[in-house]
Amino acid sequence: MISFGLVSIPVKLYSTGESAAGIQFNMLHKKCGSRLRQQYFCPVDNEVVGREDMVKGYEYSKNQYVLFTEEELKALVPEPTNAVEITEFVPLERVDPVYYEKSYYLGPDKGGDRPYLLLAEAMKRTGRAALARYSARGKDQFVLLRPYAGGLVMQQLRYSDELRSFDEVPVGSAEVKEPELKLAIQLIEQIATDQFKPEEYEDKQRQQVRSLIERKVQGEEITAAPVEAPKAQVIDLMAALKASLAAAGSASAAAPPVSLADRKPARRSPREAEPAPAVETAKKKSSKR
Repeated sequence: MISFGLVSIPVKLYSTGESAAGIQFNMLHKKCGSRLRQQYFCPVDNEVVGREDMVKGYEYSKNQYVLFTEEELKALVPEPTNAVEITEFVPLERVDPVYYEKSYYLGPDKGGDRPYLLLAEAMKRTGRAALARYSARGKDQFVLLRPYAGGLVMQQLRYSDELRSFDEVPVGSAEVKEPELKLAIQLIEQIATDQFKPEEYEDKQRQQVRSLIERKVQGEEITAAPVEAPKAQVIDLMAALKASLAAAGSASAAAPPVSLADRKPARRSPREAEPAPAVETAKKKSSKR
């Protein structure tokens, strides 16, 4: 139930991903091919421990644990609620995607169509998203609701203390020269588009693995493809940028008219230079390699 002022909107949560998308391998006994079962082993008593002999504990110092009973564990876990309480509305672009953890589709439950669509349209017109909280899976969840495809999406967010600081990432100091910067911007604009089209990208590695698995099922022997040797380190940055521009121009000229690479990118205003196209550019460069 979304709590929006004095308005309550009954909703249902739906997964945004396909659970069968990934390829899973099982652990089998090499001797007979049977699937193995996981067991817990105590190295002190040298024996397998059954579920009935297990307790949970918290390590408060090195190798020092405090034990909890099932009743005590229940007292530690907050009771789940059906209320998604909206606390404030913020401009969507002010929420950095680095805080996103999981996403769920929200759909109206019985009797909730009208207030659901009202909230979605209101947020769409104002360009704002809703920050909210609700208790689920033993945690006080911090979430964001935003309009999506005529409805709503709920993004589970990380708390600020759950996000590692970028200061932990070692970044050396170097001078960014203006001629190199101009060439880099030119290269970005040369292969830039104004639309994010994820359907044009697919997991080629997963397709290859599925193909190899199918061949293995049919009785064929499979071998690893030769790995391309890593390229030498780029020393002349200007030369590399110019060569990249030339290669991108040649690929664009050789591509058929219906190709995405053959379309001339539209000139975009400064306010439209958002992070999303840059992410797409990085993906395209990766796919071209």
